[in-house]
Amino acid sequence: MIGYTTLGTNDLENNAKFYDELFAEIGAKRALEDESFILWSTGSDKPGFAITKPFDGGSATVGNGVMVAIALDTPKQVDLLHAKALSLGAMDEGASGPRGEGFYAGFFRDLDGNKLNFFCITS
Repeated sequence: MIGYTTLGTNDLENNAKFYDELFAEIGAKRALEDESFILWSTGSDKPGFAITKPFDGGSATVGNGVMVAIALDTPKQVDLLHAKALSLGAMDEGASGPRGEGFYAGFFRDLDGNKLNFFCITS
Protein backbone atom coordinates (compact mmCIF):
# COMPACT_ATOMS: atom_id res chain seq x y z
CA MET A 1 0.00 0.00 0.00
CA ILE A 2 2.79 2.48 0.82
CA GLY A 3 4.39 3.89 -2.33
CA TYR A 4 6.95 6.11 -0.62
CA THR A 5 7.55 8.11 2.53
CA THR A 6 8.81 11.69 2.54
CA LEU A 7 10.50 13.61 5.35
CA GLY A 8 11.23 17.32 5.34
CA THR A 9 14.78 18.61 5.49
CA ASN A 10 16.42 21.96 6.13
CA ASP A 11 19.73 20.83 4.60
CA LEU A 12 19.13 18.78 1.47
CA GLU A 13 22.83 18.44 0.60
CA ASN A 14 24.03 17.09 3.98
CA ASN A 15 21.03 14.80 4.43
CA ALA A 16 21.43 13.51 0.86
CA LYS A 17 25.01 12.47 1.71
CA PHE A 18 23.76 10.86 4.95
CA TYR A 19 21.10 8.80 3.18
CA ASP A 20 23.33 7.97 0.17
CA GLU A 21 25.85 6.34 2.53
CA LEU A 22 23.25 4.77 4.80
CA PHE A 23 21.07 3.30 2.06
CA ALA A 24 24.07 2.05 0.05
CA GLU A 25 24.25 -0.70 2.69
CA ILE A 26 20.95 -2.14 1.42
CA GLY A 27 21.39 -1.39 -2.28
CA ALA A 28 19.02 1.59 -2.40
CA LYS A 29 19.91 4.22 -4.97
CA ARG A 30 18.58 7.60 -5.95
CA ALA A 31 15.61 7.02 -8.22
CA LEU A 32 14.23 10.57 -8.61
CA GLU A 33 15.61 13.98 -7.74
CA ASP A 34 15.41 17.66 -8.47
CA GLU A 35 16.68 20.80 -6.70
CA SER A 36 14.44 20.27 -3.66
CA PHE A 37 13.61 16.54 -3.56
CA ILE A 38 15.47 13.19 -3.60
CA LEU A 39 13.92 9.72 -3.57
CA TRP A 40 15.81 6.45 -2.92
CA SER A 41 14.54 3.00 -3.82
CA THR A 42 15.69 -0.61 -4.08
CA GLY A 43 13.51 -1.18 -7.15
CA SER A 44 10.53 0.22 -9.03
CA ASP A 45 8.22 -2.33 -7.42
CA LYS A 46 9.36 -1.43 -3.88
CA PRO A 47 8.35 1.48 -1.65
CA GLY A 48 10.70 4.46 -1.74
CA PHE A 49 12.05 6.94 0.79
CA ALA A 50 12.41 10.65 0.07
CA ILE A 51 13.58 13.88 1.63
CA THR A 52 12.40 17.28 0.51
CA LYS A 53 12.58 20.95 1.26
CA PRO A 54 9.07 21.97 2.37
CA PHE A 55 6.88 23.13 -0.53
CA ASP A 56 5.66 26.18 1.39
CA GLY A 57 9.21 27.49 1.82
CA GLY A 58 9.03 27.26 5.61
CA SER A 59 11.33 25.30 7.87
CA ALA A 60 11.05 21.54 8.01
CA THR A 61 9.96 20.43 11.47
CA VAL A 62 9.82 17.06 13.17
CA GLY A 63 6.39 15.49 13.62
CA ASN A 64 5.68 14.60 17.24
CA GLY A 65 4.78 10.90 17.21
CA VAL A 66 5.86 10.43 13.57
CA MET A 67 8.33 7.65 12.77
CA VAL A 68 9.38 5.91 9.58
CA ALA A 69 10.10 2.17 9.89
CA ILE A 70 12.32 0.56 7.27
CA ALA A 71 11.99 -3.22 6.89
CA LEU A 72 15.11 -5.37 6.63
CA ASP A 73 15.60 -9.11 6.43
CA THR A 74 17.75 -10.00 9.45
CA PRO A 75 18.76 -8.75 12.90
CA LYS A 76 22.33 -8.52 11.58
CA GLN A 77 21.18 -6.01 8.94
CA VAL A 78 19.31 -4.03 11.61
CA ASP A 79 22.47 -3.90 13.75
CA LEU A 80 24.59 -2.87 10.77
CA LEU A 81 22.27 -0.13 9.53
CA HIS A 82 21.58 1.26 13.01
CA ALA A 83 25.33 1.46 13.70
CA LYS A 84 25.93 3.01 10.25
CA ALA A 85 23.30 5.70 10.90
CA LEU A 86 24.98 6.58 14.21
CA SER A 87 28.43 6.68 12.58
CA LEU A 88 27.03 9.17 10.03
CA GLY A 89 25.85 11.53 12.77
CA ALA A 90 22.39 10.21 13.64
CA MET A 91 21.24 10.34 17.26
CA ASP A 92 20.49 7.04 19.00
CA GLU A 93 16.84 6.65 20.03
CA GLY A 94 17.08 3.01 21.11
CA ALA A 95 19.82 0.45 20.51
CA SER A 96 19.04 -2.36 18.13
CA GLY A 97 17.68 -5.45 19.80
CA PRO A 98 14.55 -7.51 20.42
CA ARG A 99 11.36 -5.58 21.13
CA GLY A 100 8.95 -8.23 22.26
CA GLU A 101 8.54 -11.61 20.65
CA GLY A 102 9.31 -11.76 16.94
CA PHE A 103 10.29 -8.10 16.44
CA TYR A 104 13.84 -6.72 16.29
CA ALA A 105 14.53 -3.00 15.81
CA GLY A 106 16.98 -0.13 16.24
CA PHE A 107 15.79 3.49 16.49
CA PHE A 108 17.53 6.76 15.56
CA ARG A 109 17.00 10.39 14.56
CA ASP A 110 18.46 11.66 11.31
CA LEU A 111 20.38 14.93 10.88
CA ASP A 112 17.12 16.94 10.92
CA GLY A 113 15.77 15.11 13.99
CA ASN A 114 13.29 12.89 12.14
CA LYS A 115 12.73 9.57 13.94
CA LEU A 116 13.29 6.34 12.02
CA ASN A 117 13.92 2.71 12.76
CA PHE A 118 15.25 -0.32 11.02
CA PHE A 119 13.38 -3.51 11.90
CA CYS A 120 12.84 -7.13 10.97
CA ILE A 121 10.37 -9.82 11.94
CA THR A 122 12.21 -12.70 13.59
CA SER A 123 9.55 -15.39 13.83
